[in-house]
Amino acid sequence: MHILHVVGARPNFMKAAPVMAALNSCKGVRQTLVHTGQHYDFSMSDVFFQQLGMPSPDVNLAVGSGTHAQQTAAIMCHLEVVMFDRKPDLVVVYGDVNSTVAAALVCTKLLISVAHVEAGLRSFDRTMPEEINRLLTDRVADLLLTPSTDGNENLQGEGVPAERIHFVGNVMIDTLIRLLPVADHHCPDRLHERYALITLHRPANVDDPMLLNQIIDSILDSSQDLAVIFPVHPRTRKQLKRTGYGPRLRFLDPIPYLEFIALQRDATVVITDSGGVQEETTYLGVPCLTVRENTERPVTVTLGTNTLVGRNPERLRIELELIIGGRGKRGQVPPLWDGHASRRIAEVLLAAGRPAKYELPTTAS
Repeated sequence: MHILHVVGARPNFMKAAPVMAALNSCKGVRQTLVHTGQHYDFSMSDVFFQQLGMPSPDVNLAVGSGTHAQQTAAIMCHLEVVMFDRKPDLVVVYGDVNSTVAAALVCTKLLISVAHVEAGLRSFDRTMPEEINRLLTDRVADLLLTPSTDGNENLQGEGVPAERIHFVGNVMIDTLIRLLPVADHHCPDRLHERYALITLHRPANVDDPMLLNQIIDSILDSSQDLAVIFPVHPRTRKQLKRTGYGPRLRFLDPIPYLEFIALQRDATVVITDSGGVQEETTYLGVPCLTVRENTERPVTVTLGTNTLVGRNPERLRIELELIIGGRGKRGQVPPLWDGHASRRIAEVLLAAGRPAKYELPTTAS
């Protein structure tokens, strides 16, 4: 059985690594890894492959950046050629990035079975490109592998047949559990002070200089006894109009995975707009404040340590003061976030394995 994995951005790497490792121990399985190059610089891609212990990609499409339409179209055009050359029996896609929906659409038209890892998540906000990617991928995928029970409920509510839905747990937690013990070797100088960790990347937050500066001001005003650590993209740093923040605010360049999970583990609080960070902080038991109006990972709010504060600096300040005062959300680890999701995924993939039926590409009428 030939299984081909498509990855394109950092969150995909953390999900694909344990799945590939689980399948490596299965007889009769051959694997191919395709990196679309959606994230293409060293700090975004190559070092992540090294730290995760993933093999180098068999194919790198190197599509780079562009508008959503340009990027998705480029991936589709390149992937169609790869599918005819490699002839996989099953293609596995991960998460909700442009690479995910592009691969799902190409494979569906070629009659190649598609498995979607992290299926069923919904923010119910169609202004988010990721939500469109999730909806389309789940509509065409053959196997829908969900990380939490809300994913099953969403898919069932959309009329997806039950036999296509498999609750396997959160595979990104597999990677976190495996690599957390070695994180100290990559981040030996542990901070011996309390600190808040910030990770913001969504355009709605970082492309608005006024809002971004209000968020930073709220954090600094509410946390006088905390250092504030902010791994920040250079483009985002330019948006920060104030320069006199003082020594408590420490800007870092984007950092690799192992260093970042070590920072998360030891933080007093994490302020984020990232989906994956909401999950990691829930597992680590670290209070998380999410600067978004909604989340596609509601289990991190209902069961975990996550609180949605919206794009509201005053709400952020209030919740931050509660956490600093020891009244933050405690939370618990959701079901099947146990480090064995990749094994369950491998079992589903092998049970569903069947030869692909390729169709020659045709010119659209």
